[in-house]
Amino acid sequence: MLGSTHGTLTTTSRPARVAACGRHPGPAVHGTTATAEDTDVSGRPLSSDVPDLDRLFRPETMAVIGASETEGRPNTAITRQLIDWAERVGARVHPVHPTRTTVFGLPCHASVRDLPERIDLAVLLVGDPVPVLEELKEIRAGFAVVFASGFAETGAEGATAQARLTAALQGTGTRLLGPNTNLNAFERFRDDLDGPAIALITQSGHQGRPVFALQELGIRLSHWAPTGNEADLECADFLSYFATRPEVGAVAAYVEGLKDGRAFLLAADRAARHKVPVVMVKVGRTETGARTAATHTGKLTGADDVVDAAMRQYGVIRVNGLDELQDTAALLARARPPRAQGVAVYSISGGTGAHFADLASAAGLDLPVLSAGKQSELHQWIPDYLSVANPVDNGGHPVGDWRGRKIIDAILADPSIGVLVCPITGPFPPLSDRLARDLVDAAEKTDKLVCVVWGSPVGTENAYRTTLLGSSRVATFRTFANCVTAVRAYLDHHRFTSGYRSPFDDAPRTLSPSARKARALLRPGEQLSEHAAKQLLRAYGIRVPREQLVTSAAAAVRAAGQIGYPVVMKASGPRLAHKSELGLVRIGLTSASQVRDTYRELTEIARYEELPLDGVLVCQLVGQGVEMTVGITHDSLFGPTVTVGLGGVLVEVLDDTAVRVPPFGEDHARAMLGELRGRALLDGVRGAPPTDVDALVETVLRVQRMALELGNGLAGLDINPLVVLERGQGAVALDALTVCR
Repeated sequence: MLGSTHGTLTTTSRPARVAACGRHPGPAVHGTTATAEDTDVSGRPLSSDVPDLDRLFRPETMAVIGASETEGRPNTAITRQLIDWAERVGARVHPVHPTRTTVFGLPCHASVRDLPERIDLAVLLVGDPVPVLEELKEIRAGFAVVFASGFAETGAEGATAQARLTAALQGTGTRLLGPNTNLNAFERFRDDLDGPAIALITQSGHQGRPVFALQELGIRLSHWAPTGNEADLECADFLSYFATRPEVGAVAAYVEGLKDGRAFLLAADRAARHKVPVVMVKVGRTETGARTAATHTGKLTGADDVVDAAMRQYGVIRVNGLDELQDTAALLARARPPRAQGVAVYSISGGTGAHFADLASAAGLDLPVLSAGKQSELHQWIPDYLSVANPVDNGGHPVGDWRGRKIIDAILADPSIGVLVCPITGPFPPLSDRLARDLVDAAEKTDKLVCVVWGSPVGTENAYRTTLLGSSRVATFRTFANCVTAVRAYLDHHRFTSGYRSPFDDAPRTLSPSARKARALLRPGEQLSEHAAKQLLRAYGIRVPREQLVTSAAAAVRAAGQIGYPVVMKASGPRLAHKSELGLVRIGLTSASQVRDTYRELTEIARYEELPLDGVLVCQLVGQGVEMTVGITHDSLFGPTVTVGLGGVLVEVLDDTAVRVPPFGEDHARAMLGELRGRALLDGVRGAPPTDVDALVETVLRVQRMALELGNGLAGLDINPLVVLERGQGAVALDALTVCR
């Protein structure tokens, strides 16, 4: 963990805030109407406003509705906390209760309508918030916070009750936080810490406690947004806002479900544009986790592979545990951008260095071998029989005297090294004490990242509590795994944002001529035949075999002669999803008699199975290549998504696929291929020639255009197999399954 700040760190420079946050800019609205320039071809927004949340976090006026001072009542403790918080942020407090004249010495008003001035923030401590919201609507309060539970998290009846909450405020300009939220936004934040801060978003208040506790280790927190059921304000609103705040160095989030996938992507895009790292625990990886999350906050958790891919696509760093959330967010908030990608491991034990190096290399970190000159330099202070190639093993004794600092400075001076990691598996005074001090002193003099893993399970040692945690420049961890996770996230984030180009910038805003042709081919609620599906592909310039649809044996023979032997014959009909299993595909026919007989066989099988046909396809036999699959599916959160993977029978056996949410460009299409375990097949293995990867990428991009333009009319598209031929020969869609919405 990075320790308390004794000076301000330099962070990545960021563009100026994209929206001013004045104290009273006028009432906000529930959403805005996008113009044609702000939407893609499907009418989905390409940008969103940054919500003005200053009046929520720093109000000038605040009403506590249901305020109490009766000892022993829950509302009394909450009222006291809210009054204390308001005093810290400089807000005037107006208690509201129908039978009280004062609360904790403050004048109390009988109803909302009696409030003497406009209210920035109204906190509702009542069981039924709807009548109060109706009153707040009349006075156009800025924000309302509803703690009450029993809404969407309880099921259908609760969801109906929650809908009444949003309806009560619709169109008024009053924004709602909750219901089923808590007091986390009104915690006491330390104001004696400086440097970039962490802004925290949680859908479960208790899950944010470990990050909030970072303040006790000197890590600054600026905001805590407990979003609850997100009837109105959601995770994406707070993420957009925090991404534009100059004091925020990173956003840490615990999310159980996303309310609006598109809004989340736009918010993550804004964070990426502003180079603000977002670290997130997103539950729902398993069916049990998804079910539990739904009962807690009433959210959609979404298909986890799609959520995971969407996060990677926009640079959101997904971690699994709250300890990882702590350590990774703290490092990313405060560390300077890397000067190099190389990681050096330095230890007082060869075993320790080797252990950490194994974990770091397995995670994809680059541990470059130090140059011969650098190794020779290090051997001035380290015995020749010890390895200093990286990891660097000092043998222990050099850290106890002047040599220790020389070694550290020499490693940090290497231009290939951007991160120095020193794992100290346990206290070994006085050597470990001297080593910790040398690392802290060196970190103050360098612009490179210095990380220490303090492995002692006790954590009460002076070298840890005072020396390491007292440094604003050393990132201190308690486990190897968390250090590796955080360092990888740190390097990945800066690499990602340094060349970031928003996918939304390239999203098509007008329909292509292909779309107009293709829409005429769609049949709402129906599955298209292979022939019709291939016409859809042709409309988008996706290559298919030469083929003819025939309805007689004689026509089949003529078609085969025109296409050229050998040919493939397949039954074509709207209900034929698995033709091979039904014996409705024949490959390698070389004569007219075979074609004639095959036509009769295919039509007889279809008649026996009671499968309607629109004809039989006589197709060109395409040469050998790597079979891939490219498809479109409809996700409940994000809408149309594009998938690519190994095709043929391998798609079912290996499940080796990658997914992206449109829009995306060529770089993401190529990155999808890089995620496949079978990627090497495309480059040629066991003497096979390299395939036409460029043609495969082009096909993926054309399918993406289909998803954007036809997404509302397509429930799914599956091109399988797409045969990727030898380099320079293209890719051919041999079969396609299309289901219309």
